[in-house]
Amino acid sequence: MSLDLNIDPKALGKVAVLTGGESAEREVSLMSGAGVLQALRSQGVDAHAFDPAERGLHELKSEGFARVFIALHGRHGEDGTVQGALELLGIPYTGSGVMASSIAVDKITTKRLWIADGLPTPRYLKLRRDELSRERVRSVPDELGLPVFVKPPHEGSSIGISKAVGYSDMMDAVQLAAQYDDEILCEECIVGWELTCPVLGEGDTAVALPVIRIEAVAGTRLRVVLGDAARVDEAALLGLGALGLQSFSPALVHVLLADAAAAHAALLAERAGP
Repeated sequence: MSLDLNIDPKALGKVAVLTGGESAEREVSLMSGAGVLQALRSQGVDAHAFDPAERGLHELKSEGFARVFIALHGRHGEDGTVQGALELLGIPYTGSGVMASSIAVDKITTKRLWIADGLPTPRYLKLRRDELSRERVRSVPDELGLPVFVKPPHEGSSIGISKAVGYSDMMDAVQLAAQYDDEILCEECIVGWELTCPVLGEGDTAVALPVIRIEAVAGTRLRVVLGDAARVDEAALLGLGALGLQSFSPALVHVLLADAAAAHAALLAERAGP
């Protein structure tokens, strides 16, 4: 199955890019939204930024938006809530639907489903707020080994997360995660690459875009796409085979990444000032 890139931008109508929001990842969402907005406009799409923290979602309908690109991160952006609101408004949107979003944002529920289907996932423990005694917290490495990743299970990928390399790190890591959630997820450390593979569509019509490698920039919350094309292509083939997908479109990804990188650079330059 190939991806049809022959889309008339005018046929998309007025497009809202949801960005910002009220989650702990607001700043990251604003950066994502700026990149998406510039990429869409560069292709002739009538796109407009829309911040749900400043405006009610009902205004999407009253202002004539035909569809929505969701660039929100974290709670109320990736957890099915905004997706449900858009369903009620009858406005098409990007990304997964209500159920998939609400399940995937809950890391513990997601891991349980993977395990039930026989998919490998790092060993983990869940701690409730009433289980956070020093003795219980210090016992976690006895069950999972060290290092241990400690995180709030309902936040975004980088919020409230710590890597505990020793027993003495555990209590601080748990207390940080507890600032964001009533449950704490502790996972064994798996050393390897972070790879991501966007999938468009579903079932037999699904198309996978190239697998890309992402790495954090030391001392910042930024993550960058890395090269090493041969090994990433090899990982892509393995990932595509595991997903049962037949093809992907490198050309589209290169265009989107270039536009996003340019938008990000412009945003950083603007914030830096003259």
